[in-house]
Amino acid sequence: MSLTSHIAELRRKHQALSMEVEKAARSPSTDDLTISDLKKQKLRIKEQISRLEQAPA
Repeated sequence: MSLTSHIAELRRKHQALSMEVEKAARSPSTDDLTISDLKKQKLRIKEQISRLEQAPA
């Protein structure tokens, strides 16, 4: 997998998590811990994308 395609896949995962966080936030049955975990996953992916984009080619 090339670096570009790996970053693209991470961006897709980040977007999917964004939608999941929004859906969970609107659902009264979702607890704050679940939402917090989703946001942490999203942040880890964002940090990974940033590291990969800054890495020398």
